[in-house]
Amino acid sequence: MKIALVGATGLVGGVMRKVLIERGFGDCEFIPAASSKSVGKKVMFGDREVAVVSVEDAIAAKPEFAIFSAGSAASKEYAPKFAAVGTVVIDNSAAWRSDPDIPLVVPEINGDVITPKDHIIANPNCSTIQMVMALAPLHQRFKIKRLVISTYQSVTGTGKKAVDQLMYERANLPIAEMAYPYPIDMNLFPHGGSFTDDGYTTEEIKLLNETRKILRDNDIQVTATVVRVPVTGGHSEAVNVEFYNEYEISEVYDLLNNMPGVKVLDNPAENVYPMPKYAEDQDDVFVGRIRRDYSQPKTLNLWVVADNLRKGAATNAVQIMQFIIHNS
Repeated sequence: MKIALVGATGLVGGVMRKVLIERGFGDCEFIPAASSKSVGKKVMFGDREVAVVSVEDAIAAKPEFAIFSAGSAASKEYAPKFAAVGTVVIDNSAAWRSDPDIPLVVPEINGDVITPKDHIIANPNCSTIQMVMALAPLHQRFKIKRLVISTYQSVTGTGKKAVDQLMYERANLPIAEMAYPYPIDMNLFPHGGSFTDDGYTTEEIKLLNETRKILRDNDIQVTATVVRVPVTGGHSEAVNVEFYNEYEISEVYDLLNNMPGVKVLDNPAENVYPMPKYAEDQDDVFVGRIRRDYSQPKTLNLWVVADNLRKGAATNAVQIMQFIIHNS
């Protein structure tokens, strides 16, 4: 099998390579692709050193799959060209997520929307993926009416330049190029993505649109505030969920414990709850601080944490590929 990885030299690309090896694709014909300035560079794929090629050369190789992690502009330009030669594209950018004709997939929840004719499949935003993993079984049982979300998002979600900024600030070293408009060490700011005319950010709007699409319910009401915080382990989310139907806390625990890919960490008496420091490099989504909201009927509070580079990006993309292979 030939597998191309577009954006192979980036922060997420590096995790993609690692996850492909972990999930049994080490023997594939691996085709790392990137921009012209990276062509010829070597990247590690397991214990192999592989030369980076141009995206055009990767298309010419006609791989069975192409995983994209190179930004929306590259995805818009090259994904249709891969699809035209029969390649199935799994795209990690925002380019195709809102397209009604493109599946937006978290395999544990809605892998069934993928059909043989789909040659471009969108990987959801990292903060959406981890949240819907926790919400999907609850929505199926109690039906969600409204979500109030506050996220605490790792600098890794912005990329290597943001991680460098944090580490340089922490070491009191000069920074050649700032990823953010403000210092991030010893700071946080309510700004993820770009601001729109109504004062929301693109990261907040993704939580609305993508949640509805994945859960297949356009009536769910969503409001969100995205906050960038000086951590590298993963994203954290405080999620307030209002249901149409009454619930019991014990049933919530059962549903979450039985959801593949979700782990409940919730024992306040022993200070057990999810934290990004301990979610790092894990594929699971961790849920804790599960408690009733007494200010509003049929309403629940959750704390959801996951490594945004793993389940929030690389792992989910590779799982989509595995799902297609298994069901083809």
